[in-house]
Amino acid sequence: MEAISPTFAGIKPQPAPRTASRSAAMPSLAGFKAASVRLPLCFVLVGVLSLLVGAGFLLAQPDLLATYHYSPHLIALTHLFVLGFISSIVMGAMYQLVPVTLQVQLYSERLIKFQLGAHVIGFAGMVFAFWNYNMAAVGWFGTLLTLGALLFVFNLVRTLATVKGWNSIKLGIASALFWLSSTVLAGLLLVATKFWSFSTFMPIAAMHAHAHLGVIGVFVLMIVTVSYKLVPMFTLSELQSERRAWWSVVLLNAGLAAVFAAILRQSALKIPSALLLVSSLVLYGVEILAILRARNRRTLDWGMRYFLTAIALLIPLSALAIILCWSGLPVTAFTMQLESVYGVLALLGLVGLAILGMLYKIVPFLVWFHSYSRHIGRAKVPALGEMYSVPLQVAGYWTYVTGLLAVAAATAFSNQMAIRWACALWAVSLLIFAANMARILVHFVRPKVSPLTANVPTTRKHI
Repeated sequence: MEAISPTFAGIKPQPAPRTASRSAAMPSLAGFKAASVRLPLCFVLVGVLSLLVGAGFLLAQPDLLATYHYSPHLIALTHLFVLGFISSIVMGAMYQLVPVTLQVQLYSERLIKFQLGAHVIGFAGMVFAFWNYNMAAVGWFGTLLTLGALLFVFNLVRTLATVKGWNSIKLGIASALFWLSSTVLAGLLLVATKFWSFSTFMPIAAMHAHAHLGVIGVFVLMIVTVSYKLVPMFTLSELQSERRAWWSVVLLNAGLAAVFAAILRQSALKIPSALLLVSSLVLYGVEILAILRARNRRTLDWGMRYFLTAIALLIPLSALAIILCWSGLPVTAFTMQLESVYGVLALLGLVGLAILGMLYKIVPFLVWFHSYSRHIGRAKVPALGEMYSVPLQVAGYWTYVTGLLAVAAATAFSNQMAIRWACALWAVSLLIFAANMARILVHFVRPKVSPLTANVPTTRKHI
């Protein structure tokens, strides 16, 4: 994989000689200030650790996926994946990517430190409280988590306010921040219904509506929006239709609002609402295909393959969503398990694979910027592709995809033994990913810098 310019992180290096040009292969994005490298990396480390812990729980208790999902332990585990893994990494990435995608300075780095503390204590406490079904503690820790989420929203809203005009990317980020605020506040309201009976909605319907609000409104919308910048950047292409991108974001917002209301009210309009949402994803898919067809970099690296595989999962997920919306669907043990399959493919497939793919793009950049940007032109530094193992990337990709499909199939048939073995295979892929991340982070702790040598042709023996 070719390296990107250090200005990707808002750090403008000294001019480099021609021999170092491969480390600066992408267009300059200078003139704005992203967050300190350490802060996004802290979010990433929290997220990866949460993912590994969650995988351990699934290995120890495969019955969590073999039974209906409305149980305290599975709700706790879901929040560990959603808040600990996905939210942590998305927040850390946004602190870097928003300045990059919109070329603007981040409003406040000090707020990030307070938000990180509130977020980690909040989600860890919530997971523990859900596991022990202590709803009072869920409320207290949920309030702290909400405070952290609102600090994140405030920081990015103030950042977006400095951007003149509107485009599809700004609209998508602003919309995702709105849905994030709505999701955390709806979660607190849902907890409150356990103590005060003022809700007219079924708890299970409210839980499903809350889940869709967060996963689609925050994570899917962020994936759609950010990919309009990052896919062209990493494939040396460009956005093909701003109008198509704009309408995909508008229809995604409209479809989500309709789906949320339909699920909450258990309305017969669930299928039309879902079709509206799917139409936005069709537009998104058409634009991504157009971007890929116009790319100048013909070979896709494995980070992009992770990400594009995640996007491809939107197809079976959309089909499964429409099936589950059908009012005539018979209620059997198998069809009830399809809801769990839907959740597994959405969280661990669509969002999980997209995150791992982008981490293979973002984390090497962050570490490279921190350790080597000041040495450009003064010393010999490693290229990005030398910081991690491509064979490990390939092995991790195939074990993740195979493990994910096996987990989904075993969950559909409620086979505990098959779930355990499938989760074991999936967990192996996570260990491979963690090992590759560790290789990258070694450069953060111990940079490998060597003196520049004279560019004189020599005859060298085999080493």
